[in-house]
Amino acid sequence: MAKPDTIIKPNTVTKPKIEKPKLYKVILINDDYTPREFVVLILNYVFRMGESAANHVMLTAHMKGSCVVAVYTRDIAETKASEAIDMAKESGFPLMFETEPEE
Repeated sequence: MAKPDTIIKPNTVTKPKIEKPKLYKVILINDDYTPREFVVLILNYVFRMGESAANHVMLTAHMKGSCVVAVYTRDIAETKASEAIDMAKESGFPLMFETEPEE
């Protein structure tokens, strides 16, 4: 028989472990056909970059072959990359963006 003054309480409290979402880089790939002004326009419109930042990214990609534009969660990175590619295709340019996991 249990004594009336005995208190029973749980031993542990379980907290769910929440992980931060993995981040992905959006990378601009240089090509020899897309005008520089159009690349800057895409960076301004899709990635909300200022004029000087967009010029810097465009020139870095032009000189080195590619450049990281921004880092987002996977869904946002893939959406922005595909939006930029679609805008370029509609305008007749082969501008390419890729996404890859950030290390």
